[in-house]
Amino acid sequence: MNFKSTLCFIAGLAMILASCANGKLVRNVESPDGKIGVQFSMVEGQATYEVLFNGKKVIEPSTLGFDFQNMPSIEKGWKIVSSQLSSSNSTWEMQWGEKREVVDNFNQLVLNLEEEQAPNRKMNLVFKVYNDGLGFRYEFPEQEAMQEVIITDENTQFNLTGDHKVWWIPGDWDIYEHLYHTTSLTGIDAIALRSNDNLAQTYIPENAVNTPVTMKTAEGIYLSFHEANLTDYAGMTLKVNKEKLMLESELVGSDRTGYKVKRAVPFNTPWRTIQISENAGGLIESDLIVNLNEPNKIGSVDYFKPMKYVGIWWDMHLGTKSWDLASGKHGATTKYAKELIDFASENKIGGILVEGWNTGWEHWIGFEDREGVFDFVTPYADYDLKEVVRYGKEKGVELIMHHETSAAPRTYNQQMDTAYQLMNSLGIHSVKTGYVGKIIPKGEYHHGQWMVNNYRRAVETGAKYQVAVNAHEPIKATGLRRTYPNIISREGLRGQEFNAWASDGGNPPEHLPIVAFTRMLAGPIDYTPGIFNIKLTPHKPNNQVNTTLAQQLALYVVINSPIQMVPDLIENYKGNDAFQFIRDVAVTWETSKVLNGEIGDFVTIARKDRNSENWFVGSITDENARDMDIDLNFLTPGKKYKATLYLDGENAHWDQNPTEFQILNKEVDNTSKLEYHLAEGGGAAISLIEL
Repeated sequence: MNFKSTLCFIAGLAMILASCANGKLVRNVESPDGKIGVQFSMVEGQATYEVLFNGKKVIEPSTLGFDFQNMPSIEKGWKIVSSQLSSSNSTWEMQWGEKREVVDNFNQLVLNLEEEQAPNRKMNLVFKVYNDGLGFRYEFPEQEAMQEVIITDENTQFNLTGDHKVWWIPGDWDIYEHLYHTTSLTGIDAIALRSNDNLAQTYIPENAVNTPVTMKTAEGIYLSFHEANLTDYAGMTLKVNKEKLMLESELVGSDRTGYKVKRAVPFNTPWRTIQISENAGGLIESDLIVNLNEPNKIGSVDYFKPMKYVGIWWDMHLGTKSWDLASGKHGATTKYAKELIDFASENKIGGILVEGWNTGWEHWIGFEDREGVFDFVTPYADYDLKEVVRYGKEKGVELIMHHETSAAPRTYNQQMDTAYQLMNSLGIHSVKTGYVGKIIPKGEYHHGQWMVNNYRRAVETGAKYQVAVNAHEPIKATGLRRTYPNIISREGLRGQEFNAWASDGGNPPEHLPIVAFTRMLAGPIDYTPGIFNIKLTPHKPNNQVNTTLAQQLALYVVINSPIQMVPDLIENYKGNDAFQFIRDVAVTWETSKVLNGEIGDFVTIARKDRNSENWFVGSITDENARDMDIDLNFLTPGKKYKATLYLDGENAHWDQNPTEFQILNKEVDNTSKLEYHLAEGGGAAISLIEL
């Protein structure tokens, strides 16, 4: 035991001996910097915790427990048998991502609990407290009294200290592709969002929210609730109790089985997480979610190269091409793929995604019987898979495979090994998976335990064949990219495609300034920024992208992903000077800093390229224009940089004049400041290239 751990143990022992006043057993643990404190107690034999930040409560006393199908509930009638305090301070390296080195520094409290009456079941509670928040989980150790558990409800409470301002999407069991709403906690009404014609599938059983859900207290404290290491368990939504100002876990269930989770003992639940910050940017800079996952299990994933990629995707959303061959305007042809490869090669873009390449697209959506529809190894007659791969390699462009399952995972499972082995044999090292539609078998949902395990199977099979996975219609990110670094990105939000066809007008200007502080806290996002034809003319007269062109550039920095699409039709990029930023911008980072931001309003993020001394900055705003003033003190002292600023034009506006931009150049160093203007719905993208 090191000196710090010894001190912690002694302090913990003293605390335990002195904390039995008034018949209430209490255990405490603090963050390494002392700002966050967790107090655990047994209240009438029920496990209860509360959380303090800077000496003030942010979580009121909240109870913990379970309901089961095959045994009595875990609630009252339990006792603390023993407890242990410990500390840990280490670093680990991300193979790709928003930073290289991650500090993993926490204090831990383990509580060994036992039922007071026969059969004397046992359960442990583990709290890990970091400087940026905390996580806690339930552990069911091996024991005679519990061999298997069938969970009908997990009753984890988060009692809030007020009617906080909340940025939320409904607790949909099938999809996360909802617009964010900004209300008080008591203003949350998920039930009102049950009818949504823009979604391929949706199920909102009660007034609950999905996570991450972010809020701001009246005192200006920022909180975000989520989960980490979701493994062989149901996804967690949070049920809203307006009268008690409380959130309570509501696991995604299964109509087919009638329960939420079935597990053999021993097992651990996912971590229930609370990120805490004095400023909004601290939530983005937090490493809590990845730190609460296990270390890398699969070794190096150097077969995956972080990259930008072009693709046959936006064409289909515009209606200029289609996924299926029978339509007469099939997009996935050898000829078109080669045109895109040529463009990518000429513009330092490393990959190409081809959707609609494999047989089955004529019967993939809107049909009840979708089992056996897709073949994941057989291309359409007009697409020569091996020739496209060969040509791409000749041009230095890697093919990204596409597997749309049409939410029939049993069909995908049957072909998975064969399909991933094909990718490996062709030197294809990444795949975009999709799960559009209602899950087959009927009664299962995208976010339930059965599907959580199906998503994991794709990741583990990918690791076996050296394939990285970018999942769409996914289970939410919970930091598992630390354990399985071949999890590279995912959708799991309302993406760019909604701008092309959504009947509600697409994503409003406030959407991405909310996403940065909510969905992005979970992990990398495949949002597909970079649309230059903002008005979508002449293809979509009733739809448009609701940002300026400069904001589309800024998103390559603001939205974190090691695989960023360059999605627009290539004719919209050719001859446009703004495209130089997309050529230059990196996709994997040495470090990242949030320079300013308020949720739903604006955010500015600076990121340093992992492979050079170059930095890139992105600023975005909502429907309000803003003036920005940023300090470049993050640059390396003594070095000079060429700053190229891609800014909104003088008369730019997300709706009235979205494509007007200007480019400014100046020499800067770490003593410089930059001032610039963001138009309504606008942005700024800045490259800082070492001289």
